[in-house]
Amino acid sequence: MGSSRRGVGRIASEAPVVVLVVAAGALGIAGTAMFAAARPVLGPDALFLVVDATVAVVYGATAALILSRRRHVVGYLLALTALGGGLAAAGGGWQVLAEARGLDPGAFAYTFGWAWIPGTLALFLVVPWLVRERPATGPARWAPVVGGLVAVAALVSSLTQRYGTLMMVVGVAVVGGLLTALAVEVRRRRSPEHEAVGLGWLALGTLVLALSFVPLVLPPELTPIWVTPALHLASQALFPAAILSVVLRQRLWGVEVAVSRALLGTALTLGLGALYLVLSVLLARVVPGEGWARTIATAVVVVAVQPSRLWLQRRVHRLVYGVADPTRVAGRLGSQLGRAVDPDRLLASLAEQVAGALRLESVRVLDPGGEVLASSGAPTAQPVSVELAAGSRPVGTLAATPRPGEALDPRTRTALDELSGIVATALLMRRTAADLERTRARLTEARLQERRVIRRELHDGLGPWLSGLRLGLQGVANLVETDPAAARTMIEALQRELEQRVEDVRTASRALLPPVLEELGLEPALLELVDRHAESGFSVRLRYAVPVPLPAPLAAAAYGIASEAVLNAARHSGAPGCDLVVEAAATTLRLRCRDDGVGVDDDARPGVGTRSMRERAEELGGTLRLQRLVPGGTEVEAVLPLAAGAGGEVSLMEEVR
Repeated sequence: MGSSRRGVGRIASEAPVVVLVVAAGALGIAGTAMFAAARPVLGPDALFLVVDATVAVVYGATAALILSRRRHVVGYLLALTALGGGLAAAGGGWQVLAEARGLDPGAFAYTFGWAWIPGTLALFLVVPWLVRERPATGPARWAPVVGGLVAVAALVSSLTQRYGTLMMVVGVAVVGGLLTALAVEVRRRRSPEHEAVGLGWLALGTLVLALSFVPLVLPPELTPIWVTPALHLASQALFPAAILSVVLRQRLWGVEVAVSRALLGTALTLGLGALYLVLSVLLARVVPGEGWARTIATAVVVVAVQPSRLWLQRRVHRLVYGVADPTRVAGRLGSQLGRAVDPDRLLASLAEQVAGALRLESVRVLDPGGEVLASSGAPTAQPVSVELAAGSRPVGTLAATPRPGEALDPRTRTALDELSGIVATALLMRRTAADLERTRARLTEARLQERRVIRRELHDGLGPWLSGLRLGLQGVANLVETDPAAARTMIEALQRELEQRVEDVRTASRALLPPVLEELGLEPALLELVDRHAESGFSVRLRYAVPVPLPAPLAAAAYGIASEAVLNAARHSGAPGCDLVVEAAATTLRLRCRDDGVGVDDDARPGVGTRSMRERAEELGGTLRLQRLVPGGTEVEAVLPLAAGAGGEVSLMEEVR
């Protein structure tokens, strides 16, 4: 119900504009038809009537396009301009038809002389000041008011038939138009790239419109009368296209081809025509012989057609399509990817670039959980979402909203889809950088934990034993002269203890990284682990089912987890042995160590060994699970991806060495 009411309200609010535009077009066409029906002798008035009818049709269509897409004051001004042109064309056509039929044309015919004035003058005195992205500041805020007063003054002078004053006002309008064109050009040079698109053409159209009134204030013998309507018609190709492009921000819903071709053809014709006239006049003064000047000018124009067309085509394409060309924007975004240092700042910059290039109200980059990672602008409507993926894996969402009163046209949506790949790459870079940072933190913590273990073993084991060895040697020194036999006995005991400690150091070094693991692989290293524990009376029953050699980092991690799990079982389970199973599935390596001892308490805090095993598994993208078995015992299970460590990373063995 609410949406239907809004739709009815919008139709009701737009109805006067629709009536105005339709009436302007109908009046322009009717005036042309009445003029053609009279079959008059063609003269200057015929050219002015064609101008008025063109204003009615062209600016009526332009106003309809703008107002159907965006509520903008320029659209309403153009609609009034079109109505004035239609009234003038209808009045002029009726005057010619009535005189041809011997009828009194009446007061309506006078519209041919005044109805076009306010709208046409407002085109180059008011409209260029209102065609802008941001509100004007400073003196520019009053420029449209001044231009409107000049247009009203010209209308009043025409209605009161004060033609001397009218010519003075027209002269002021010409100067104001030249200043307006200059102001638009200055604004183009100072504006950001995405805001400057179209302003150059708008400045050119304003300039041509202003210059078209110059012959009206000059003596008739200086300029032919046809110059004014000819310049008026020339401006109709430049001015509406520039207004459409700037006001609608290069969103022309499928009429881009028609607008670009019309603009290109008109600009090319005018440019080459002006070139021909200038060359003909100049060459006629220096080249002898009748006709040679025109021939040379024609040859130059023919040669200049193709390069001129290519030069103009690039600029027309930029006017119609703007800087939102996905290839161009992708080039800028790609260069940012190559120079990126901070992934978060990169994402924010990309969001801002996409929003600016595509003229969007807001752009947000979200992670798969919906958290906003970067944004540009604040959304005021339901966003259009584009899924971001790296390969087949989703990495986030790109949410965009058009500016108020607008909608995303198909070309903008296509550009958004094409640019989403670059944003997805940046998002993947951010995630990879975060994963790398977490991995570094885990590696640092793992190294610290291993160093703590080594320090504890040295401090609590080897350190006290060396202190005891020093005391024993001191005792031997005290007994060597008084009781040589006792001294010899102490030396033999110290020698046996020294041999045991040497073996303990070897065992500890093999537990950290046995040479056989690097030389022969995981299975021989595990068999050596089984033999070593068998010597101490703990039975390890090994089942190894991995048919292919494993990458060095994966083998090192699997051995570290297995040796720690077996050591924990030997120390804490109270069982005579354990089962150790290592087997390969399609894409994973599964390792299980199970004993039937006392089991781990539910509230037990994980120790250094358990944390070390978990960190080794997570470093390679795997998981580790430790659970108590019923009725008794403990099972440690690690699942590691088989592809882990196969991409050329530095192996853990190289780090330890």
